Amino acid sequence: MHRTIFDTRVVNTFLRAFSRITLRLTGWTVEGQLPDKATKSVLIAAPHTSNWDLPYTLMLAFVLRLRVYWMGKHSLFKGPLGPVMRWLGGIPVKREQANNLVASSAEAMRLATGPMQLIVPPEGTRGKTKRWKTGFYFIAQQAGVPIVLAFVDYGRKVGGLGPVFEPTGDQELDMAAIKAFYAPIRGKNPTQFEV
Repeated sequence: MHRTIFDTRVVNTFLRAFSRITLRLTGWTVEGQLPDKATKSVLIAAPHTSNWDLPYTLMLAFVLRLRVYWMGKHSLFKGPLGPVMRWLGGIPVKREQANNLVASSAEAMRLATGPMQLIVPPEGTRGKTKRWKTGFYFIAQQAGVPIVLAFVDYGRKVGGLGPVFEPTGDQELDMAAIKAFYAPIRGKNPTQFEV
């Protein structure tokens, strides 16, 4: 995987302090920590209802000392912002050509040396959707890594890491358990989020 802001020691240290102060001053609390067994993991990014989710997610990642990569629509990576988005951990995704995304993401996780947390929004968009996409589930399953239930709850002004979830192979049962965790969590635009 490409080098990111999380690999840039001086900048990372500065942004960790900046993020901690900014979150505290704006009334946010950070919960959870990444257990040793999840240094390589897929993080669910839910609910995803606003452009504000990315800056909050990045600040939470700095405070929690994560090494994250995140998937975003390819248009975010065009023009002069492209290299910046990649440096922030972004991986461009063309939704219409995402058929090999699961296999390539799982392989990248298996081949990664050192910690790697891949953030995947199950809605696939910040707009309202009727069902979650299951790519995050299959990436974790194929890579042999756990799923971490990460969240940004605008209702309580709390963000962080919830429980670690090991896929059992029973997708229907597992998805029901994962969605139950997210049911009380409120996105910035709550009408956009449906579990």
